[in-house]
Amino acid sequence: MSDATPTPTATPERPQLPAQSPPVDPAETAVASDKAGSAGRLSWWRGDGGDGAKRNLGLIGVLAALILVGAVTKPDLYGDPTWVWNNVLAILQLASVVGVVTVGMTFVIIGGGIDLSVGAIVALAGVWCTTVATQSYGAAGMIFTAIVVGICVGLVNGVLISYGRLVPFIATLAMLVAARGLAASISNKQTQVSSSTFINDIAARKVIGIPILVYILGAVVVAGWIVLNRTTFGRRTVAVGGNPEAARLAGINVRRHTMLLYALSGLCCGIAAIMLTSQATSAQAAMANLYELDAIAAVIIGGTLLSGGRGTIVGSLLGVIIFATITNLFAINGLSIEAQNMVKGGIIVAAVLVQQFQFKSFTRLLARNRVTTAT
Repeated sequence: MSDATPTPTATPERPQLPAQSPPVDPAETAVASDKAGSAGRLSWWRGDGGDGAKRNLGLIGVLAALILVGAVTKPDLYGDPTWVWNNVLAILQLASVVGVVTVGMTFVIIGGGIDLSVGAIVALAGVWCTTVATQSYGAAGMIFTAIVVGICVGLVNGVLISYGRLVPFIATLAMLVAARGLAASISNKQTQVSSSTFINDIAARKVIGIPILVYILGAVVVAGWIVLNRTTFGRRTVAVGGNPEAARLAGINVRRHTMLLYALSGLCCGIAAIMLTSQATSAQAAMANLYELDAIAAVIIGGTLLSGGRGTIVGSLLGVIIFATITNLFAINGLSIEAQNMVKGGIIVAAVLVQQFQFKSFTRLLARNRVTTAT
């Protein structure tokens, strides 16, 4: 019988104490903190915010080029400061209605969707708020009706897309046809005249020499910028558009948020309906024709990705102003609308190509960084 050899007991390893770091020079600490502070101050330019700033500066450069073209082609007009100021106000007033619609479209596209029904929603809200029954409640009743109609139609879009699992393109395309048909049915295919002096004066009045429509556009843009950049709703919008599954795992109710995005777009359409009704002092089923294309084009020009997850309100506003400036430039030079549309189409194609090039370059850069880190 062999004796069992005792198994050696393992001695616990002593934790190694970290080596004592050398004393830190206060002067070097101050220099390092200054460098970190300067890097932090420049992070807005180098990071994602910097990319947005660069795109916006590029759009401002395009505006400057358009103004230069106008000054070269019509030096007699651009040489008159009074005419130039009035022309700037005319451009802003021309961009005001589409600009309000574009703010809502920006949220929808950043959230990974698309809305082809915004023009039809504007028409339906405008027709509904100018019926005889609605106008009997005065200006407040008309404004309330337009906004409620816009929100409700937007909610229908959101429910069909979020809970009905319809593709946004199909759902909003169906709403485009249905809303136009309902507007024609309500108005009996007739133009409905607005009898509210308060509504009609919105487009005619000026405050400190600036039309009220421009103030409304500014208020909507500022509100949209705050919501997108300074609230949880805006951060969730970017997260849902960038990666819906990751957003869901992070605890975001993606379906409800998508529904709210389309309701927000409908709200902007209701506001735009009042503005457009004020400009025409009437409403009809054919109003706001092709506004969806103008809004989508402005959002793309402003740098918002069609796939979602990135975009800026300021960029979308600059895109609207660029298209309004092109329209104004063609008008003062007596050029045809067909040529104007061809130029707009070329700009849209160029903007999409630039987006694709930047996205591919960014993807390749990330891939290189991963390979370098792995090696």
